[in-house]
Amino acid sequence: MKITVVGTGYVGLVTGACFSEMGNTVTCVDVDRKKLENLERGILPIYEPGLDGIVKDNYKNGFLLFSDSLEASMKDASIVFIAVGTPPKEDGSADLQHVLAVASEIGKCMNDYTVVVNKSTVPVGTAEHVTATINKVLENRGAEVEFDVVSNPEFLKEGDAVNDFMKPDRIILGIESKKAESYMKELYSPFNRNHDKVQVMGIKDAEMTKYAANSMLATKISFMNEIACICERLGVDVENVRKGIGSDTRIGYSFIYPGCGYGGSCFPKDVKALIRTSRENDFEPTLLDAVESRNASQKNVLFKKIVSKFGSDLSGKSFGIWGLAFKPGTDDMREASSIVLITSLIEAGATVRAYDPQAMGEALEYFDPTCLKEQRLILAQNQYDAVTGADAMVLVTEWKQFRQPDYKALQEEMTGNVIFDGRNQYSPEFVKSAGFHYIGIGR
Repeated sequence: MKITVVGTGYVGLVTGACFSEMGNTVTCVDVDRKKLENLERGILPIYEPGLDGIVKDNYKNGFLLFSDSLEASMKDASIVFIAVGTPPKEDGSADLQHVLAVASEIGKCMNDYTVVVNKSTVPVGTAEHVTATINKVLENRGAEVEFDVVSNPEFLKEGDAVNDFMKPDRIILGIESKKAESYMKELYSPFNRNHDKVQVMGIKDAEMTKYAANSMLATKISFMNEIACICERLGVDVENVRKGIGSDTRIGYSFIYPGCGYGGSCFPKDVKALIRTSRENDFEPTLLDAVESRNASQKNVLFKKIVSKFGSDLSGKSFGIWGLAFKPGTDDMREASSIVLITSLIEAGATVRAYDPQAMGEALEYFDPTCLKEQRLILAQNQYDAVTGADAMVLVTEWKQFRQPDYKALQEEMTGNVIFDGRNQYSPEFVKSAGFHYIGIGR
């Protein structure tokens, strides 16, 4: 099949590359010519394990193309995916200007039957706005072209997106047309061979499913973080509690790891957007408000522990930060806990040395250049360089290479002997036996 994917960000690039891997001819469209030129040279705008090989191979073999012309890309294309950003507005609602702008352009370029697929995460009712936008453009053109709008939300974990796309748990299709359903089922048939993973539902149902899924996962994280805070006050080890409740098959172990808060491009904005949608429809989302509030508090938990240990004036103190990305397996720093922590430390007078295996380039976009120039924030060469002269090491992102540190090297590089474990990755007993003072989350 010939497919057009509008947007070469995280969702658009993974979607286009994986469909091309199955023999489809896919054109990824973007207005950023520089980004397209880099993609043609095999330089990706994001770090995602396994994606670079798929992009390079399928571009070389002619299955994956890049273009800044939607009109040219839509010729002979039967399916067009909208995969552009929906960033949060100040009031928490999703900004649909890019989605609707693409819908308008599709209306200008459409000449034959087309399935228009919302792949972006959008509020309930967005498909209706997309349909109305396209119809208005067609009316202005004086053209009658058949089309259907479909909701096909993505369920991709950053750091494992290729595997999630290739081996999906489920394929959600919000469809009201049998014709569009046949197109979409054919497109997804290579990913659906062992058993039927396709779930066809109403368009609004599909839009809501995406928000509900992310909000449910965010709720599990915030719940466990709240339990961790209670455990600290009761002298309870939350890790034993986690294992105890996780062994209950009704609960499970996924997303119940205590830590220093969730971030990324999905959970924070999707929870906010669903809260906003609820209030716009005269419903007070008490639980979602609590999830959001707990996460905001949790992002400050490491700084509060540091202040408890060293005092509120951190002048002359140095801290080594391990991990900047919001989670391992990605270079994404959107809403990352590291941003909150590092900003607070610098404002309190501390010097920070930080290292991340993938997000060092991204870090330049998130911190004040003056801090870097004055070396209040130093981006280190490696994880041990990050702790040179440090009064404490703070684990923020649980990359694999941080799991079993060389404690002798830490002793040689650090001035102090404190380890703040923001992800409960280390054994308190082992850390203490290595000569360090251990401070975790709910332990």
